[in-house]
Amino acid sequence: MKLKEKTLVVTGGGNGIGRELVLQLLQRGARVAALDMRQESLEELKQAANAGERLSTHVANITDRERVFALVEEVIAHHGAVDGVINNAGIIQPFVDIRDLDEATIRRVIDVNLYGTIHMTQAFLPRLLERPVAHILNVSSMGGFLPVPGQAIYGAAKAAVKLMTEGLYAELMDTKVHVSVAMPGAIATNIIKNSGAKEPTQDTSAQQAKITSPQKAARIMLDGIEKNRLHIHVGPDSRLLHWAVRIAPKAAIRFIQKQMKKMLKR
Repeated sequence: MKLKEKTLVVTGGGNGIGRELVLQLLQRGARVAALDMRQESLEELKQAANAGERLSTHVANITDRERVFALVEEVIAHHGAVDGVINNAGIIQPFVDIRDLDEATIRRVIDVNLYGTIHMTQAFLPRLLERPVAHILNVSSMGGFLPVPGQAIYGAAKAAVKLMTEGLYAELMDTKVHVSVAMPGAIATNIIKNSGAKEPTQDTSAQQAKITSPQKAARIMLDGIEKNRLHIHVGPDSRLLHWAVRIAPKAAIRFIQKQMKKMLKR
């Protein structure tokens, strides 16, 4: 789907990749409804974008199903229609093993990453089906296809997002709604801080790992939408490890385990 003159909803639009998605969508001639939990982040976004009525901002918690469904008419009242949804908002878990996670943290990680995506999809899909062409992009993670020690619940939620999106793709194959799933690797964002997780202590080798910028990550995702790709690998680490875990799963998992052990100094 070409993005020019289309209206897209972006969750987590106030920070990181979400902010870049909003700014780059506007640069490509789209209209955007940016969602975020933080009013101050949305205000900063509006100032940075300087896009006038082409950008609307909406404070929303995507785990609140009632609020998400109310957003549909709110967005359409401003923009007239919705042509696409980018489910970008997500949080990670603290860098600890499953046995050390409390129930509230587990539920929060699953609620934001999985149920938030489900709520947005169910709320906006009926309107997308009315459009001549539309697109849904759900953001999973490299951790959704490759197990990462210390992020097992996050990975489980993102794996569910990946498979749900692939199922949605199959369900909508005979419609004009295209579907993509993005799988970012390491991206230079504030997701650790915004998730309320503690920053892990990294050694030199971990710091030398290639990290993709939010600007490049957003560009890859938007290019993927315009090319109607099902799978969008974001970053060289995501592409490489996607093949590694398929060809030699045990070796790939051992590699990640060793890298995380260095990072977390276990």
